[in-house]
Parts: sequence; structure tokens; C-alpha cells
Amino acid sequence: MNKSLITNVLALLVTISGYYFSMNVVYAMGIFALSGAITNWLAVHMLFEKVPFLYGSGVIPARFEEFKAAIRHLMMEQFFTEDNIDRFLSDNAGKASTFDLVPVIDKIDLSPAFDNLVKVIESSSFGGMLAMVGGKEALEPMREPFILKMKETVGDISQSEQFNEALRAQLEQPNVIAEMREKVSNIIEKRLNELTPKLVKEIVQEMIRQHLGWLVVWGGIFGGTIGLIAALTGNF
Repeated sequence: MNKSLITNVLALLVTISGYYFSMNVVYAMGIFALSGAITNWLAVHMLFEKVPFLYGSGVIPARFEEFKAAIRHLMMEQFFTEDNIDRFLSDNAGKASTFDLVPVIDKIDLSPAFDNLVKVIESSSFGGMLAMVGGKEALEPMREPFILKMKETVGDISQSEQFNEALRAQLEQPNVIAEMREKVSNIIEKRLNELTPKLVKEIVQEMIRQHLGWLVVWGGIFGGTIGLIAALTGNF
């Protein structure tokens, strides 16, 4: 439902009715309501669109770069501050957070680790013995059990309190946090650079269209009320 259109149409109908039937009170209410509704509708429209000869119109597209800079400043200074990152690394009691790295470890390909192990064995004093029993192909059946065991072991280590304390201590280093903030800033900057003035206008317009529509409605209501008072007091 387009509240702005409905308000303007109703105000226009009241104005026409009052004029046609020579009802000064109705006409005053209609003309004042129409002027209030149209004025507020134009103000809302001018936020997003450039209107010829009206200075300051199209403010959102015109201030596009400032809009992007404000978003970036908000993200970096309110969300990704050093204090917030530090709180992320700690629980409510201030203890080191436990990072669940098992899902990450499960996705890691540990085949190179097994290949390196085989190379170490081949280059060691056991290399000759390995060659006698079929070479590195003889160790191939051990690949999957080795990988599974390694993931299990590394997962257990990653969940230990000592490991998490060490990881948190490393992440809390000033240079590490600064590097993290720099990377986040670059990501935000890259994403903001993908925005266009048209896209920003559509995003903001969609967010506040419903609420700004009430400006037109109340403009019509207050305008009509002022018109009624003016007519009843003989000032119209």
C-alpha cells in the first residue's frame, strides 16, 4: 500500500469537493492537507532523486562516497576494535576461549605429511630394508590409517587448554591484532567499492520507504487540521 499516493489523492479529492460544492471549511482542510502531503512527499523524493533547480536534492547519491566512508568508519571503530577482538578471544569470565578447530582439521589434506614420512624412511637406514619388501608401495596401505590417526591426534591437541592459551596469547599480540584489523578493513573496503550509487540508493530507499511514507500521511493530517482551524477562525 502506497501511503504517500493514497494521502495525496484523498487530499486532492477533498480539495476538489470543497471547491466544487463551495464548502470553505472542506476546501481549506483539503488545500492545507494537500500542501502538507505534497511538501513532505517532495522532501522524501528529494532524498533519493535529483530535482532540477532544487538545491540539496538527491542527497544520498550525491554523498555516495561519504556514505561509504561512514559505513567503513562505523564497522572499524564500533565493531572491529582491539577491545572487541580481545573480548572475542575470551569468554565472559575472561578465560581463554576454546577454539573448535576440528572441522578445519578434518578438511585438511594430510597426504603430503604421509608422503614426507615415506621419504624420511627411504632416506634413512631403513631404506634398504624397505626396498627389500616392495619399496614405498608397501607402505601405501598405511596412508588412510595414518591420516585418520593424525587428524585425531591434532584435533585432541587443538582442544587442550594449553594449546588454546598459547593460541590466544599469540592472537593477542599487538602486531597480530593490527594485522587482523587491517585485513578486515581491506575486506570491507573491497566490498564497499563494489557498491554503486544506484545500489546504495535502492538499499536505503527500501529500508526507510515504509517509515518515510508516514511523513506524508502526517503532513496531510496536520495540514488538514491547520486548514480546519484557519477556516473556523475566519482566517481563510
